[in-house]
Amino acid sequence: MVNLLPVVGLLGAIVMVFSATMLVPLGVSVAIGDAATAAYPPAIALTFFAGLAMWLAGRRQRRELQRRDGVLLVSFAWTGLPLFASLPLMLYFADTATPMSFTDAYFEAMSGLTTTGSTVLTGLDSLPGSINLWRCFLQWMGGMGILVLAVAILPLLGIGGSQLLRAETSGPMKDTKLTPRIAETAKGLWTVYSGLSLLCVFLYWIGGMSSLDAWMHMFTTLSLGGLSSHDASFAYFESPLLEWICISFMMLASCNFALYFVAMRKRSIQPLWRDPELRGTLGLLIGSSLFVTGLLLVKGIYAEPLEALRKATFNLVSIASTTGYATTDYTKWPVFAPILMLLLSGIATSAGSTGAGIKMVRVIILVKHARREMARIVHPNAVHPLQFGDTAVSPAILFAILGFMLVYGATIMFGTMVLLLSDMPFDTAFSAIVASVNNMGPGLNEVGPAGNFAGLSDFQTWVCTIAMMLGRLEMLSFLVLLTPAFWRK
Repeated sequence: MVNLLPVVGLLGAIVMVFSATMLVPLGVSVAIGDAATAAYPPAIALTFFAGLAMWLAGRRQRRELQRRDGVLLVSFAWTGLPLFASLPLMLYFADTATPMSFTDAYFEAMSGLTTTGSTVLTGLDSLPGSINLWRCFLQWMGGMGILVLAVAILPLLGIGGSQLLRAETSGPMKDTKLTPRIAETAKGLWTVYSGLSLLCVFLYWIGGMSSLDAWMHMFTTLSLGGLSSHDASFAYFESPLLEWICISFMMLASCNFALYFVAMRKRSIQPLWRDPELRGTLGLLIGSSLFVTGLLLVKGIYAEPLEALRKATFNLVSIASTTGYATTDYTKWPVFAPILMLLLSGIATSAGSTGAGIKMVRVIILVKHARREMARIVHPNAVHPLQFGDTAVSPAILFAILGFMLVYGATIMFGTMVLLLSDMPFDTAFSAIVASVNNMGPGLNEVGPAGNFAGLSDFQTWVCTIAMMLGRLEMLSFLVLLTPAFWRK
């Protein structure tokens, strides 16, 4: 059997680091004097000592991480960290008239760390500011992946991290390295992520948000998470300027952060424009926004072209990029628009972005593969190499993409059928699973922008929770744990 102690030890180190992140909402709670201050010290202590116990159990088992260890660590972390992240929520609500169940707290924490943005909470405007900040801060950490941050510090523990980053990195081209040392790669990605975050919070603040709102909505914009501190979501601000700022950063976060890192190192924007995935992502978002704008004008939903453009662009980019903000109940638009937005959430983000779903790179490669197969019908003896930009796509990558697509479709179909078994209406069940697997947030009808996931039963909530985790880990990274071959030496 696989020796789990080295993985447990590393997980313990990550959990101890994670306990320190709770100092952020604790500091805010003390500074603003809200009612949640007492919830954080016991949560920090429980998390730290649980991590310490795991670290002590595995500290004598240090060795270089293998690929199997990386998959285990990523899977254990994405299932275990929400457990600790839910502690401040449960401890705060335990002292209120409406205690929060473990099911709901775990769902909320999983939604935060996976950057899904679904919520079971109502009355967000009356919640303590630090609780809302914690929910949003979870999304910011999950956006780039708290494990990638851990890779940057693992060398300090004398442990290599290349296999860990390989398991955590989304998209099919996991072996690509940006720098010779994997720790430098992680630090570079976080430099870009942090720089864009600071620019975003500054623009939100000068655009009219309060400082606390600016930080919280920056957390959930750059992470493409979409949680908000207001029940009305982004519509609360009623500001066209803030909406266009948000649109810009959602588009930036939909593209590959590695490209920004490369452009920064080369001091040139040429790597950005030469990338076919970036062109495909932005082209799809902009083109779809213009199409929906025209549809809304033709159907008479809005009379002013600029208002129609702003409403269509904000809500489409938000849903397609898997953010999940809303400024209107778009389910009341012509049915084509919300269905299009829901489907776009699976393909309109890039690998290496903070979004989820299939990713644009897979779509481009599959389209090229389909064109190649059609060409072979006409010219069966011709040689048709499959390329992505200037890079030849190997059969291994193509097979991995085809396998992913099969599991992706099967996951959505199976999850929908399970929810239908619980007597949920089809459109609600299908959209809830798509929204969860794509880490997008709102679905349609009961779980749409005018509602949330609070009305789900515990069984339905757990189904969506598992779907969120599978979507974040791109299914195969977790499902491989269920195969007997994985556990054999």
